[in-house]
Amino acid sequence: MKVQGIDLRDTNQFSAFFLDYLEGKEVLKPFYSHLPRLESFQDAMAQKNFSQDKRRILHTSLTEQYKGLELGDAASANLESLLEGNTFTVTTGHQLNLFTGPLYFVYKIVSTINLAKKLKETYPKSNFVPMYWMASEDHDFDEINYFKLDGNKYEWKSDQTGAVGDFILDKSFQNFLKEVSFAAPVFLEAYRSSKTLAEAVRKYVHSLFGEHGLLIVDGNDAALKRIFTPVIKDDLLDHHAFQCATEVTEKLEHLGYKGQIFPREINFFYMERGCRERIEMVGDRYHVLNTDISFSREEILQKVEEYPEAFSPNVVLRPLYQEMILPNIAYLGGPAEVIYWLQLKGVFDHFDVPFPMVLPRNFALILSKPALWKIDQLGWEVKEIFQDKEVWKKDYVKKHADVDLTLAEERAELSKLYDQAGFEAQKLEKSLQSAFEAGKVRSIKILDQMGRKLRKAEERRHKITFDRVDSLEAYLKPGGAPQERVANMMEFYLSNPNLIEELLESLDPLGFKMWVLEL
Repeated sequence: MKVQGIDLRDTNQFSAFFLDYLEGKEVLKPFYSHLPRLESFQDAMAQKNFSQDKRRILHTSLTEQYKGLELGDAASANLESLLEGNTFTVTTGHQLNLFTGPLYFVYKIVSTINLAKKLKETYPKSNFVPMYWMASEDHDFDEINYFKLDGNKYEWKSDQTGAVGDFILDKSFQNFLKEVSFAAPVFLEAYRSSKTLAEAVRKYVHSLFGEHGLLIVDGNDAALKRIFTPVIKDDLLDHHAFQCATEVTEKLEHLGYKGQIFPREINFFYMERGCRERIEMVGDRYHVLNTDISFSREEILQKVEEYPEAFSPNVVLRPLYQEMILPNIAYLGGPAEVIYWLQLKGVFDHFDVPFPMVLPRNFALILSKPALWKIDQLGWEVKEIFQDKEVWKKDYVKKHADVDLTLAEERAELSKLYDQAGFEAQKLEKSLQSAFEAGKVRSIKILDQMGRKLRKAEERRHKITFDRVDSLEAYLKPGGAPQERVANMMEFYLSNPNLIEELLESLDPLGFKMWVLEL
């Protein structure tokens, strides 16, 4: 697999906020603890204080979560190493998209595994475990109930509600599976042998990446949530997370940076089977929206003590929860994730939890042989595939036109004629100059229309070239979005079972570029 790195700014796909962070812009330094560089990990490790009690709880919970799965040597060794004080995790997280969803899910995991390897090479006295945080508590089913492959959308329709990890793979799902019988066996076997969506995702992610030492953690765990109870109570009673996140967000906005998340006074959902709804304070009672459930202050605090698993953090507090239950030193995410982590620095400071290094996942674009042929026929360098195609077309037509499509000389001559005539006419009657000026405007508009017709005629003359550009753009940006955010891994995996190994060999976790991969 041939690899070429393109500077992220040259892709025109990333916000100034995100790029300024990666480049270490001075004004953003108060909003994180460690610049995303290899040499920063030494300080991140020194600052991470993770007790032996927490290590035992984490080890026990993960052992229970993996019950019934064959761990394999690499994952098993990593699980046992979590009991050691010199073991750290590097983590990414994602929703439970069907069949992995868009390609960037795979890039997230690959980035995390490669980062753990890179850190082990650099700091051999410590252990580094790649971790996938399975967002089983998420309830946005419409965001995860489909995948797109070769221009087709495959969707599971279900009337189940609540946390998607608890969704039962019922008859409606089995009918959906019949529509995707072409899928890779690793997925079909996982779905057919599982009761819930979370169980299936754990199985196929483990099958794809477990041999590389990846561990999967499900935060929907009573023992892990118990570690988080002080934060749950604080959020319900004192709203410090809301205050801290709001303050930092306002500071960022003052600098001209727009945030990605909006904190609430209470940043928890109440969760039980079939239900994950926001908690809001109404008067002196805590109400669970869209239900008849409500609690007094004393009742909700008792609920936290007895059933902490019933409280599910939103995006403001999920990162803090992660860092409190893992010996984590780095989080890898997409551009929007990187930005919202920076909004949370004040929350971490308030609860005296070390803020991890926040790194971007790998960004990649896979070029098939037909795509490479089109690029070659157009005479482009790889970097040029990220240019504005409509601007390129206009420049191409102008360069290859037999006539001046702007009709510049004709416009100038016409304007001169009207100006001269108007000047002479105003000697006869002053108002006539305005009439000639209006005539000039109308005539130039007609000339512009003729120019557009000339351009269209030239475009038709170059139809084959432009069809090639349009076809390539549809491949690079299916539906108008970057390939990695739309296409499913099976577009390449079904014909190349070594795809994951090739990605692991090709992508640099600390090389913040757009990696163009040639099949």
